[in-house]
Amino acid sequence: MNILVTGANGFIGKNLVAELRNRGFCNIFEFTKESDPLLLEKYTKESNFVFHLAGVNRPNDEKEFMEGNFGFTSQLLELLKKHGNRAPILITSSIQAEKDNLYGRSKKAAEELLVNYYKETDTQFYIYRLPNVFGKWSKPNYNTVIATFCHNIARDLDIQVNDPYVDLTLCYIDDVLEEFFRALEGKPTIQGGFCVVPVTHNIKLGELAEIIKAFKESRINLSIPNMNNTLIKKLYSTYLSFLPEDKFSYDLKMNIDHRGSFSEFIRTSERGQVSVNVSKPGITKGNHWHHTKNEKFLVVSGEGLVRFRKIDSDEIIEYKVNGEKLQVVDIPTGYTHSIVNIGESDLVTVMWANECFDSEKPDTYFLEV
Repeated sequence: MNILVTGANGFIGKNLVAELRNRGFCNIFEFTKESDPLLLEKYTKESNFVFHLAGVNRPNDEKEFMEGNFGFTSQLLELLKKHGNRAPILITSSIQAEKDNLYGRSKKAAEELLVNYYKETDTQFYIYRLPNVFGKWSKPNYNTVIATFCHNIARDLDIQVNDPYVDLTLCYIDDVLEEFFRALEGKPTIQGGFCVVPVTHNIKLGELAEIIKAFKESRINLSIPNMNNTLIKKLYSTYLSFLPEDKFSYDLKMNIDHRGSFSEFIRTSERGQVSVNVSKPGITKGNHWHHTKNEKFLVVSGEGLVRFRKIDSDEIIEYKVNGEKLQVVDIPTGYTHSIVNIGESDLVTVMWANECFDSEKPDTYFLEV
């Protein structure tokens, strides 16, 4: 199957081409502003499906709206008609097509071209009036306010929020692609006479800004955004794609002494915290118990001995663990416990606790095993 993608190096186009390849489509005709115009002659002759994503939304000259959105669409349709190619056409329009502005009028004009083309040729078409699409590979100060916020906040640059109460309708790129593939199969989602992406999100501009600012702070407070919230999950993935290339990593606070080190890695209000514990050879850590706090120990390097004793018993329970065979050891409440490095190298243990450490309510009571 030959698939033509116009605007193939744009935000939506790059994501679409990448996913087409992921799904095994090999014959993809990528057409961009930089492509040889003669290629469009070949592509419109041989294509079995057309994703018409090319368009102009931030021109240097306002007349480029009509040239890029109406003019190029007209050229594309004329070539398809010339070759008698009735390949289905999917076109990305905009919710701005409902409004009386230069951009909206140019998008509306392109839609009307496609409708008239259908009347002439009986070619199947899909018009998507997309809201604010966001995701990886979008451009700051061009595609969406989310791209601008993510780019600037990740770089400690100012953002502008003129009216925090403005309502936004957002659509994530992966949801757009899922819908496009439904259209490719001839099963688009249709509402009110237009094709739509069924999954959208509504949020106020000010709330959006605060959420993205919190992503940056999460490196400091070690929090994880609420992944149960689908919009926040998608926004966080987008934010990470905008990190400066020299800022992918960040330091953790290492509490170091002669015994080794202890570093908190992740803190969450819903799922507790994860830490990394390093013990030097011969060192014992722990010797305490908890009422409600419970933990999981996972030794990933070295050799250790996890010891337990119920606080009202003399019986000692022992588990040998090492990094060669990954085993999780649950730490029950009511048992004093310790972990001893019985090897000759550092013992590295990943530790999960069901609640974040609170110095005012530590729920930790010293008692030797």
